[in-house]
Amino acid sequence: MKRSTFLQNTAAVIGGSLLPSIGIAGENKKSKIRFAYLTDIHLKPDATAEAGMAKALHHAQSLKPKIDFIINGGDSIMDSLEADKQKTKTQWDLFHSVLQKENSLPLYHCIGNHDVWGWFIKNDKPEADRLYGKVWVVETLQLPKRYYSFTKDKWHFIVLDSTQLNPAGGYIAYLDPEQLDWLKKDLAQTKDKFICFVSHIPILSICAGLFFDKTETNGDLKIQRNLMHTDFMLLKKLFMQYPNIKVCLSGHIHLQDELDYLGIKYYCNGAVSGNWWKGAFQEFDPAYAVIELYEDGTSERKMVEYS
Repeated sequence: MKRSTFLQNTAAVIGGSLLPSIGIAGENKKSKIRFAYLTDIHLKPDATAEAGMAKALHHAQSLKPKIDFIINGGDSIMDSLEADKQKTKTQWDLFHSVLQKENSLPLYHCIGNHDVWGWFIKNDKPEADRLYGKVWVVETLQLPKRYYSFTKDKWHFIVLDSTQLNPAGGYIAYLDPEQLDWLKKDLAQTKDKFICFVSHIPILSICAGLFFDKTETNGDLKIQRNLMHTDFMLLKKLFMQYPNIKVCLSGHIHLQDELDYLGIKYYCNGAVSGNWWKGAFQEFDPAYAVIELYEDGTSERKMVEYS
């Protein structure tokens, strides 16, 4: 995308505010990495959704100071769990079309539950199709694998695949044995970098207990197994072996929180789509996050309402 075209489009979309200034509390620190975290876009063939995704991308790319790259936290499209092959293809084609037109920055993707194809199709389940499950999303987003890692300066990013099929129905948030084994090896080889995790479903989040406005019959709050990692206790023990683990980023819940637990910052970063393109979800308008990672291992998160 040409710079002149990008600036013209940005001006039209955000009303002439080409360079919104988003300050961070620790901006006097020396920041080596600054990026936008856009999650739960839930794109579908709909004028509101298409314009909203474009507007969020424009807004993020026109920030001052500038961001270095974008992380897509998952649920890129509205849904492919129950969608047939043609509807899934239509959604992914549209997603790529908007990105090609509206984004000029490096982009790293995480797999969301709604990006998985075919798990919830009731009749004529397509298990025999080569693209069934996560193959389609891995290939269309050109991921090295459904989980992977990359390094920038003093920070190492580990992108996880949170969503696992529940044979009894639905899905569960945890790391499968193959992925957990890979993670342990990656951590053991990266002791000289600070670690930032990216997972679609939160590893730890208070929002996971607030998604539904209800309690159990006995009054207990419930954290469902598809709203937060069920293997948190296992991961906590693993994380405590590595004091260089500093940040965990997530989405999925469409709510926002910030937890500091045992020296790690857990940020749940709302949703670009808000209430699935129907305004705010609970108290949170459509938004994305700006993340600053500093040379000393500390971090700052600023939520940005882009509309």
